Amino acid sequence: MPREALFASTLVELADTLVADFDVVDLLTLLSDRCVEVLDVGAAGIMLAAPDGSLRVMASSSDTMRLLELFELQAQDGPCLDSFRTGEPVVNDDLEGSSDRWPQFSIEARDAGFRSVLALPMRLRGAVIGALNLFNVELGPMSDSDVVAARAFADVATIAILQHRAVHEAQLLNDQLAFALNSRIVIEQAKGIIAERMKIDMDEAFRALRYHSRNHNVRLATLAAEVVDGAVRAGDLDDPPPVTRR
Repeated sequence: MPREALFASTLVELADTLVADFDVVDLLTLLSDRCVEVLDVGAAGIMLAAPDGSLRVMASSSDTMRLLELFELQAQDGPCLDSFRTGEPVVNDDLEGSSDRWPQFSIEARDAGFRSVLALPMRLRGAVIGALNLFNVELGPMSDSDVVAARAFADVATIAILQHRAVHEAQLLNDQLAFALNSRIVIEQAKGIIAERMKIDMDEAFRALRYHSRNHNVRLATLAAEVVDGAVRAGDLDDPPPVTRR
């Protein structure tokens, strides 16, 4: 398949993740492999930020690339880290002359057979979620068309990942809301059982339920479910202190 057609096909595959559930690792592996196939580079790798802000290796086009990226993280020295921290592209046309900038990384990269690098931030507006590393075995800059294509790959993958996170966060919020609503129903059921068994009103039943929950460090919803299921009897609840009336 011609490079232009493969580039267009890759964009379509990446864009599909915006409307369908997907595996993030599989997406990024596809991206790193296609970077090597479409662009004039020898290897590609992708790092993403973990919740604590540290970078993690997520995909590499080869084991040599994976080991180099792991070394970069361990040494905290290299172009991908710089691009992620600054949110800007990092270009180095000759790793031989980068010993001052990346004293440990440049040696390791050259030993792995690489001579130049381009690191692109994966960002959308102010959010930088990772970086794309592109290494070449030849000296010199990438062509302008390859840089544009690499940016397109990184941008589409970034949008897909942020969309994926937003969907999951929305689902988590919905799940939390559903749990809260269901918990409220169970608590009302437990109050009714306690009130009926103890011959008290609903307010007193709730006070007894809440007091026992706090005394025994048990979630209110959990205790209510145990009352409804019969695992905890109404008469087993701790007696709350009398209400002081003014």
